[in-house]
Amino acid sequence: MTSRGFKATARTSSEARAVARTQTLIKGTNGIGTVRKTTLPGGLRIVTETLPSVRSATFGIWAHVGSRDETRSLNGATHYLEHLLFKGTSRRSALDISSALDAVGGEMNAFTAKEYTCYYARVLDTDLPLAIDVVCDMLTGSLIREEDVDVERGAILEEIAMTEDDPGDCVHDLFAHTMFGDNSLGRPVLGTVDTVNALTADRIRRFYRKHYDPTHLVVACAGNIDHNKVVRQVRAAFEKAGAFRDVQAAPIAPRDGLRSLRTTGRVELQNRRTEQAHVVLGMPGLARTDDRRWALGVLNTALGGGMSSRLFQEVREKRGLAYSVYSYTSGFADCGLFGVYAGCRPSQVHDVLRICRDELDHVAENGLTDDEIARAIGQLQGSTVLGLEDTGALMNRIGKSELCWGEQISVDDMLARMAAVTPDDVRSVAREILGQRPSLSVIGPLKDKQAARLQDAVA
Repeated sequence: MTSRGFKATARTSSEARAVARTQTLIKGTNGIGTVRKTTLPGGLRIVTETLPSVRSATFGIWAHVGSRDETRSLNGATHYLEHLLFKGTSRRSALDISSALDAVGGEMNAFTAKEYTCYYARVLDTDLPLAIDVVCDMLTGSLIREEDVDVERGAILEEIAMTEDDPGDCVHDLFAHTMFGDNSLGRPVLGTVDTVNALTADRIRRFYRKHYDPTHLVVACAGNIDHNKVVRQVRAAFEKAGAFRDVQAAPIAPRDGLRSLRTTGRVELQNRRTEQAHVVLGMPGLARTDDRRWALGVLNTALGGGMSSRLFQEVREKRGLAYSVYSYTSGFADCGLFGVYAGCRPSQVHDVLRICRDELDHVAENGLTDDEIARAIGQLQGSTVLGLEDTGALMNRIGKSELCWGEQISVDDMLARMAAVTPDDVRSVAREILGQRPSLSVIGPLKDKQAARLQDAVA
């Protein structure tokens, strides 16, 4: 196999006869785009959403690989690989890749998460063929040369250093470690200085070949586009790279499985010279496939999702103890997290934690009022629709839905599921999630006596 990961092979008669399977998943009504899906021979899925009223298009390729697919020694390899795919192919140099999109005013980027990676470009609709050619070339034709690995190592180490300089960001990585321990979900997406320094070009190439097979990929495109044209262009690009080695291959299924969390009250403190203490108080949440996620979304919004939320009102508005305070949920294939973040002066950390814990306990025992629930549902519905106002957001929605759920939910269905959440649903999920003993992660300059008291917040 070549270093590119896709080996060119002669087409057989069965390949020539192979037929793509196309289906319409959502029919466009009232200005909502039509979503179609084609599965190519070889397992590559292509999902598009057509909106004739816009003049832009966003094209992305989602890979079914994230930091949770790494061993301890490979921690950071997925993110490292994301960087390297921009460094050049057999057809384009790194400068050629960036200048091609710059020349038409386009935007190109990528991101790595714990369970997936995405590469995307946003352009004028007339420049979509260029975006497809460039992004597909990057995914199928990356050289991953030794010299590029060495150069990019420095950039990644600087990215790790930049993240370390932001304790408000670091505390979430610390919380993941507090909850999951030293396994793949508990380790940072960027890796560490030691693991990044230890990664070699050969190890990254092997990782690339294993996880960037067409069966692991989803192509997503949204905007003023023609589905059939996108399919033809993508198919031509992948066939040129010799990507379809097995025309009978089936797409990889969404993740499943069972992962146990540390549910007892754990406390982790990084004592650092920061101006604020940054805290996350939280507990296990729900998997992203759990039907109760709609009720949890309402609970999260009412508890810490906006300026009218309980935590914002109690911590900031009434007492002025923090500038930033909010709650959030993270859903993975088989588990999840619920957390409350606050940044405050070190001398106020125990007051903030006490108020947050009191609110969590109160809602777990008594639930939310009907008015709070109605307001949260309205806020969720509005933010959902407003968040889908550009083609990039639409591409993200359909690509992630196909990769993570294996299905598409229309915007109308999403709004209906939010509206169907009842006060009893919210009270039930509040008792289950918030009734658990929390864990705590803290970054800040706490004195010994302050650090000794942190256990009180999870008692």
